[in-house]
Amino acid sequence: MPPPRPHPLTRSARVDRVIGWLETSWVRGWSPRPTLDPDELWAIAFRKHAPEHERTGRSEADIADFRLRLKRLCLAVRDEARLNALGETMAHGQLQRAITQRLELGALWSHRPALAQTRVAPPILVIGQMRSGTTRVHRLLGADPAHATTRFCDSWLPVPRRPDLRPAWSRLMLGLGNWLNPWMDMIHPVKPHKPDEELGWLAAALDHGAYEAQWHVPSYVAFSEGRDHTPVYAEFARIMRTDAAWHGNAHRPRVMKVPQFADNLPALLAAFPDARVVRTLRDPAEVARSAASLYANQMTVQSDTVDMDWVNAEVNRKIARREQVIDKALAQFAGPMSTARFTDLNENWEAEIARIYRDLSLPLTEAAMEAMRGEQDRTRSGDHRVHARQYAAFVKA
Repeated sequence: MPPPRPHPLTRSARVDRVIGWLETSWVRGWSPRPTLDPDELWAIAFRKHAPEHERTGRSEADIADFRLRLKRLCLAVRDEARLNALGETMAHGQLQRAITQRLELGALWSHRPALAQTRVAPPILVIGQMRSGTTRVHRLLGADPAHATTRFCDSWLPVPRRPDLRPAWSRLMLGLGNWLNPWMDMIHPVKPHKPDEELGWLAAALDHGAYEAQWHVPSYVAFSEGRDHTPVYAEFARIMRTDAAWHGNAHRPRVMKVPQFADNLPALLAAFPDARVVRTLRDPAEVARSAASLYANQMTVQSDTVDMDWVNAEVNRKIARREQVIDKALAQFAGPMSTARFTDLNENWEAEIARIYRDLSLPLTEAAMEAMRGEQDRTRSGDHRVHARQYAAFVKA
């Protein structure tokens, strides 16, 4: 019998306990209600984290797109998201972190401009709808020792430091997140020091992808979808080059994937014109069911009024829009490209990988295949299956 699956609107009882603690703390004056005002958030981060040369060394034009995105996102969160106390606290923390990272990266690049200009090998971009096999293809290709990947901790904490405590901080973040929402590790299992998608780099530039999956912010999504994403992917590319220089792997092709790449694929391809592309394909109806469950799972933690009908409609709108963007962008793309069908990967992943390597004119070594077989073995016995079996215990927790 398969393990039980959480209903899309189910959340752990721990979430309600935390919401109660936060509301009590605010009412009794033990802690202030976290601000979501964009100017206050910016001022807090600027006072605490911007060094003196950062305060005077960058023009307002350099951060204009970020400041505008911050303002519009904060307004949408305030007016549309209907967040509970935990949601407000999480939104404050995420937005504060994005501003802080923006300031700290700016200071780093002012001090060491060569980091953001590091020459990198042509990357391999995995493009497709969420829940269409992008993670599987990404982790298989990333297992090849000839390739580079991005650690989860580097995606969400992109400012490099010595000593590098990012894995430890990420372990704390994941531990707290999985304590509150234990099903997330079943849906998309990650580990701090292991390869994962670069969603954190897009979130750092205030792209809508990471935020629309958590909050009901349709005005911000519409605003962001209608804007030129060149500034977002310019920031993304600077972070990627900095990460490559820091880890000394700029000479290896980096395998990158974020389903949100599909929202603005022309800007991504313009940032990396020499890239290789792998497109994943899956039945849209299956994608919609899986994606809607993921959205609702995250939204329900931060809001008490999640509208599942709206979630389903929005997911289907996103799928149709992304498919159009991908089709149009790849029709104009002249670089190496391959496709990977979800069903074919399930039937014979080794044959599919071999074909992808041929399509991309990449050498497929026995060492790469052995590493990929190890990745497949870890996936089959991964922690996410254990979490699935523990669903009933989490409901009672």
